[in-house]
Amino acid sequence: MAKRSTLFIRIVEGKNLPMHFNLFMSSLRTATIWKTLSPFWGEEYNVHLPPSFHNVSFHVLDEDSLSRDDVIGKVSISKEALAAKPQGIDGWMNLTEIDPDEEVQGEIHLKVSVLGKGYAPKILRCHVFEARDLAKKDRNGASDPFVRVSYNGKVHETAVVKKSCYPRWNESFEFELDEASADTPLSVEVWDWDLVSKNDFLGRVLFNINRLQSAQQEEGWFRLGPDKPKHSQYEGTLGSLRLKLMLRDEMVLPSSHYQPLVELLCQSVGGNLPELMMLIDETTTAESRQEVATNLIKLFLGQGLVKEFLDVLFKLELDKTGEPNTLFRSNSLASKSMESFLKVAGMQYLHRLLGPTINRIFEEKKYVELDPNKVELKEAGCAGLHRVQTEADVIQQSAGHLQSYLFDLIHAIVQSAVYCPTSLCQTFRQLYQRVQERFPEKEYRVSYIAVTSFLCLRFISPAIMSPKLFHLREKHADARTSRTLLLLAKAIQTIGNLDTLACFSKEPWMVPLQPAIQQGIAQLKDFITRLVSCDDSEDLGLQARMSLQCGSMEKEGFLFLHRTKDKCMLMTSPFKKYFVTLGKDTLSYARTQHSKSVNELNQWLSALRKACIHNTDTMSSYHPGIYKGDRWSCCHQKDKADAGCDKTRHGVTLQEWYDPLDPDLESQLIFRHLIGVRQAMRYAGSPYEERLDGVRRFFKVLQDLQDAHQAVEEEAERSRNKNFLLELQT
Repeated sequence: MAKRSTLFIRIVEGKNLPMHFNLFMSSLRTATIWKTLSPFWGEEYNVHLPPSFHNVSFHVLDEDSLSRDDVIGKVSISKEALAAKPQGIDGWMNLTEIDPDEEVQGEIHLKVSVLGKGYAPKILRCHVFEARDLAKKDRNGASDPFVRVSYNGKVHETAVVKKSCYPRWNESFEFELDEASADTPLSVEVWDWDLVSKNDFLGRVLFNINRLQSAQQEEGWFRLGPDKPKHSQYEGTLGSLRLKLMLRDEMVLPSSHYQPLVELLCQSVGGNLPELMMLIDETTTAESRQEVATNLIKLFLGQGLVKEFLDVLFKLELDKTGEPNTLFRSNSLASKSMESFLKVAGMQYLHRLLGPTINRIFEEKKYVELDPNKVELKEAGCAGLHRVQTEADVIQQSAGHLQSYLFDLIHAIVQSAVYCPTSLCQTFRQLYQRVQERFPEKEYRVSYIAVTSFLCLRFISPAIMSPKLFHLREKHADARTSRTLLLLAKAIQTIGNLDTLACFSKEPWMVPLQPAIQQGIAQLKDFITRLVSCDDSEDLGLQARMSLQCGSMEKEGFLFLHRTKDKCMLMTSPFKKYFVTLGKDTLSYARTQHSKSVNELNQWLSALRKACIHNTDTMSSYHPGIYKGDRWSCCHQKDKADAGCDKTRHGVTLQEWYDPLDPDLESQLIFRHLIGVRQAMRYAGSPYEERLDGVRRFFKVLQDLQDAHQAVEEEAERSRNKNFLLELQT
């Protein structure tokens, strides 16, 4: 049984902000938006947080390519504020000034005791053991921390530990307890020592003397808190951000509790209980459809039934569709499920397909425009030319560039038939055949459009328009490149619709691309014919790659690995660049690069944490530094076999499309949705419940799961009450 906290983040836009900025939190960083005070990001993330997190902060930075980025302001939201609004927070939030005394992190290990009995003077003793994960205040990436303990006007300080965020002091201090000043707290502050400038505040812990006298002793790890907040003189003048945030806390039960529900869901796509999937389809609202589709896709991938699941949804959608022109054009459960499936099963295929053309467009940065109302001649001119280009020249040149990009892309699509994943081929063939059975009088055109509506309109075109969101590029495109990508995506959509007349009647300025589009339509039809002719005997194999274990590759890219420094070579760097691959069972590195990939430190940490999530042999602590010379660089301990100064099981992980499956979590998410629509399902399913034992069992299974959750919550409440009573008695 485990508690999972997941935060959905949508960073929408900003207004009245300083220029040249980007946005970051501890685990993610947006692209930089240049030359605008009201940027639009539109970036979405799902972040898995440790249950002990207290708040989430978003910092706005002024990007500087030559020196360290300047922090402009921040938006901070507490865990309590997120939990108070289960439907989520969506709105504009003002940036606030960042006070260094409030930017604290880490924990300190203390033992505070009250010594002495009767009428004898009592002694207050504070033993300072160690601290971990302190803020990095110095340019060397660490701090020089010391502890200041004060009580009733008296102050003691520990020694300074140089260059460490995981210091160990093991020092004790004593104060004479003043019974008359019981309201005076014991203050434990951590500071970063600086030789020239003033010391930097790292956090504090306050102890109530009355409580200490009752308990006699308190020992443990205490979270460092900020100093007293100060009034900001810049409040309301730093701009604001529009954010959408939704926190989900899930109590995941052991697998045995979800097994009956999973078995019934499998029966619903296996032919024994089709009415159940029909009820889920009918009662899923538009707001929750995307999330439910993603969870169902992941669950059936783990069960090896994703092909059957999609087939059931295809048939349900076809039964409700009377006009073939509207087939799969709405955001139905079938459409959303197919979109999710393409992202899970086809992302590597998409990267291989689009990567070369997308990279070429970003590198060439050509000015491309076909709409006469948007042509800017100054953008098309050249400093060394005497003749100014006319509008016709610009459009002709732009058409040539777009035709070249379109030719490369269509050629890549045609060639991709040989490496398109078998799972995609079989799913598209299944879709093609179902549509052909439903609309036999329409020959093959409707079947072709059914395939292209997903492949071109819902997969390839969105990736062309927003390559960063599909991990094709590290940063968003600038305005010129974005326009080129948009025009190319329009051309692909026109080809996917297999109809040039509709496009050219709405946007007649696209006519210069007509020959290339007509040729592309013919080539796309040939490609689909090959795509849906795959061999059914081939094993789908996808669920094996997306099982509880990691996939064949979690991450790859260049990292700097520390090596022992040769004492004779004082000028050489102690770090060497290697190409690192994190796989299912191995973490390997080589001197050369095998494939191009850009991975930042937090993405690597996220991937490593996911790879180790089911490893029962994972250590509880580790050293975040290196053993150099005769000591660890993080905590300065000399014993190389020391257990470690930081916890391993904490930190933030990003939810990515290639994440390993977690069947229990997916089952819990589906259960939560089904409980929310149970009444609607009972109403819609009343005819089936009377005559089908499977539907009756389904509602009983939901009730049993709800009872199990309630029992866990009641036990947790009893435990909290018991601890509270023990504290009162103490």
